[in-house]
Amino acid sequence: MVHVSGQIPVALDGTLPEGFAAQCRQAWANLAAALAHHGMGLSDLVKVTTFLSDRAYREENSAIRREVLGDHAPALTVIITGIYDEAWLLEIEAVAAR
Repeated sequence: MVHVSGQIPVALDGTLPEGFAAQCRQAWANLAAALAHHGMGLSDLVKVTTFLSDRAYREENSAIRREVLGDHAPALTVIITGIYDEAWLLEIEAVAAR
């Protein structure tokens, strides 16, 4: 079992993509990299919690999540909240297991 703390939308080189779609894809890429470090993949996810900075992003968030996960459907929670850094539009944390 692997617990992955909140993955932010910042790339390894420290850059922050512009716009929600790019930030969302970056956060998912960061999550995938964290899982890969432990020999797991997105298909091993059993629980995902997404923190959105604004309710306006919920539909785009859902569409990108479906794009990234395909038919895989882990338990899901989406929370609308303030984010630690105002430049970040979302954060994703997860639990994976085999």
